Amino acid sequence: MMVLDILSISLGGGRSSDFHSNPISLGAFSATERGILVSCSAGNNGPFFGSVGNAAPWILTVGASTHDRKLKATVKIGNGEEFDGESAYQPKISNSTFFTLFDAGRNASDEFETPYCRPGSLTDPAIRGNIVICLAGGGVQGVDKGQAVKDAGGVGMIIINRPSSGVTKSANAHVLPALDISDADGTKILAYMNSTSNPVATITFQGTIIGDKNAPIVAGFSSRGPSGASIGILKPDIIGPGVNILAAWPTSVDDNKNTKSTFNIISGTSMSCPHLSGVAALLKSAHPDWSPAAIKSAIMTTADTLNLANSPILNERLLPADIYAIGAGHVNPSRANDPGLIYDTPFEDYVPYLCGLNYTNRQVGNLLQRKVNCTEVKSILEAQLNYPSFSIFGLGSTPQTYTRTVTNVGDATSSYEVEVASPKGVVIEVEPTELNFSQLNQKLTYQVTFSKTTNSSNPEVVEGFLKWTSNRHSVRSPIALVLV
Repeated sequence: MMVLDILSISLGGGRSSDFHSNPISLGAFSATERGILVSCSAGNNGPFFGSVGNAAPWILTVGASTHDRKLKATVKIGNGEEFDGESAYQPKISNSTFFTLFDAGRNASDEFETPYCRPGSLTDPAIRGNIVICLAGGGVQGVDKGQAVKDAGGVGMIIINRPSSGVTKSANAHVLPALDISDADGTKILAYMNSTSNPVATITFQGTIIGDKNAPIVAGFSSRGPSGASIGILKPDIIGPGVNILAAWPTSVDDNKNTKSTFNIISGTSMSCPHLSGVAALLKSAHPDWSPAAIKSAIMTTADTLNLANSPILNERLLPADIYAIGAGHVNPSRANDPGLIYDTPFEDYVPYLCGLNYTNRQVGNLLQRKVNCTEVKSILEAQLNYPSFSIFGLGSTPQTYTRTVTNVGDATSSYEVEVASPKGVVIEVEPTELNFSQLNQKLTYQVTFSKTTNSSNPEVVEGFLKWTSNRHSVRSPIALVLV
């Protein structure tokens, strides 16, 4: 009999869909009940606030980040300026000939088609022999834009990304010399074109470059929290590699009919989700007795919050990424294998949590596949669920106290001391401040009290963390607070 341990679901889950009516949430709930960890994409609706999907607490919700490999391409314009982009089109010999630039959006009769180089829209004969500038998006894939340019006689293409993408660039397997550049660099190229009667450029290709010290950077498209379905659960949970990922593909992208080795380079949280599914599978094989919640906790409490340069992880604008972009941080698989302590969420705790969301008996029953009477259940607040992170919504003048239980999976005899990073305007008190374990799988409970210390009544999002440290382990829980 086949035993299923991990489900990897690279599908969007709707921004704030209620868990009781969302098919992925419903299926994941039944899977979790059977001991199967469900890893899901957070969605590609970033960088916008509250865009995260697949946000049920029984799901591992995965955002996307870059890695330190770039497939580098450079465009040099006639005034000598150079702009770096990315492209999976990497010819064996890079041609540095200059060609005239043509802006597909200039004087375009259809502002929703031609600027985006939609197939069939590039009818100007002046395109022939030129490098064409196309805008990203418009419902047209990058490779299809390139095919449209090639069909119109163009010799190269520059795709200018959306402003919201920031420094996130796609390395597409183009059909002609082409690259993706940022909106900021695109603006400079368009300004140069307006400054001269004969704008020219050349595209050169540098191949694979390793060692981006800013990695991992949160992808511009990676959906952000908070979750509209349950604001008291911090989402996404984790980020992992999801930009320009080399992966299996059904067909050859270079039309090579004589190969069985078919790969492509794709970006999306659909790429980061399977990375985390793989990490979860490794953890399950190393710790067969761990529940889905235990595996998820191990991944979250050991995550990296610093990049390769040892600075806080940045977002697509190269600013420090906030808690709603990275959740617990970037996955660190080797550390996750030995987390020290885990936050195990007993499956039966989801019933008081769901009743606490003010779902009807029928709605809760939809998830549980049995009858439930919430009046007989002692419901809990969302933030009271034994989760590895904290999301406190609506902290006003009344302090809020929550309980957490940790299980010792590190050293049988071990002592942990708490370290708290309280955000401005908030005091966080933990009781007790030390946890002393005498055996493996022993459970100890602590309480956290959040008190607002400012008089301001303007809603404000602040963040901090709580960390339990022994001589060998560090167990970190991110804290998101919305002050009112």
